Amino acid sequence: MMTISHWIACTLLLFLDGPWPQFRGPQSNGHAGNLEIPSQWSDTQQVVWKVEVPGLGWSSPVLADGRVYLTTAVAQGEGLSLRVLALDQSTGAVVWDRQVREIPKAPPIHAKNSHASPTPILADGKIYVHFGPLGMARLDRENGEIDWICQELDYPPVHGSGGSPMLVEGKLVVVCDGSSSPFVAAVDASNGKVLWRTPRSVEARISHSFVTPNVFHVDGRWQVMAPGPNHFAAYDLADGKELWRIRADGWSVVPQPLIYKDLVIYNHDYDNPELIAARLGGSGDVTDSHVVWRLKRGAPSTPTPLLIGDELYFVSDTGIASCVDAGTGEKHWMERIGGNFSASPVYIDGKILLFDEDGVATWIRPGKSFETLGKNELPGRTLATPAFLEGAMFLRTDQHLYRFGK
Repeated sequence: MMTISHWIACTLLLFLDGPWPQFRGPQSNGHAGNLEIPSQWSDTQQVVWKVEVPGLGWSSPVLADGRVYLTTAVAQGEGLSLRVLALDQSTGAVVWDRQVREIPKAPPIHAKNSHASPTPILADGKIYVHFGPLGMARLDRENGEIDWICQELDYPPVHGSGGSPMLVEGKLVVVCDGSSSPFVAAVDASNGKVLWRTPRSVEARISHSFVTPNVFHVDGRWQVMAPGPNHFAAYDLADGKELWRIRADGWSVVPQPLIYKDLVIYNHDYDNPELIAARLGGSGDVTDSHVVWRLKRGAPSTPTPLLIGDELYFVSDTGIASCVDAGTGEKHWMERIGGNFSASPVYIDGKILLFDEDGVATWIRPGKSFETLGKNELPGRTLATPAFLEGAMFLRTDQHLYRFGK
């Protein structure tokens, strides 16, 4: 019988630190809990502090120790300084600013991307940062001292990197889908050594993607869920062996997969996005036996969907918000809210928060009928998913980091 342990169990094993320690929150599911934050804000309203962030990065901020941590890439002529910053949560003052690597010549990236897009992870007094093929590192959170740097995961990127790592049982799992020879890998969190590196088993004409994997306990073992070029695959966390796969043509995959009961729900394409729900488990190619539903209309290319109870909420890159039954894919509603979206939806204090790329935020009431609860607007680009703690929201724009609250 299929048994699944969700991220609560995973979090207990990981010893993740702080109220917002990784991409999409404590359980990497976009749920912020019953935290009261202002429902109205602007560049001058409810701003506790606003600080300029050097360089550019689309990684989300992460929170612990009374500090905000984030990565950035600062231009230096033709090159880059890849940096990690720690700021005081109360004042926004820089506590420390550490260079991880200096890159003599910056590789090309997409106009919507940055050289610091993957979100860090906070665990056991450390911060783990990932800059795609430019390197991964572990730093001490107290003073920013570098414990190790891993440069073994070199691959030819297309448009830069985007997927964040996941930390499970001492392993940092990353997807490395570049222009050729795509693979999934695990790095030892204690020393930065590569533990396993598994080539993608399905060939594709276009092989790059930017996905953040997810890890779940299925049938007694941790399985890495990683959509990629022309397929979705699950890998054994222990040794990287591919366990099962589903074929579906697609490329440039971005959203993080999620679990609903015995289903995994994921996106498999950027240009022609489609959500697929498939039963977990099996062996080898399970395409014909395990796919439960598929949905194209309104499917996202970039933002990760949000699961609340039995309802799946998502917003397309072009501003169409939807709610469907997570078990069947049946549509409850679909509405155009406008804007273009990259940041992932967040569920906070009983409401859904959506940020578009131009600083416009839309509040939506969860439910089987569509209802908006208000809008807010900021100057600047907003592609990063915000972070939260009681009474405060931390939001990154292209130039600034804000703390909103009372």
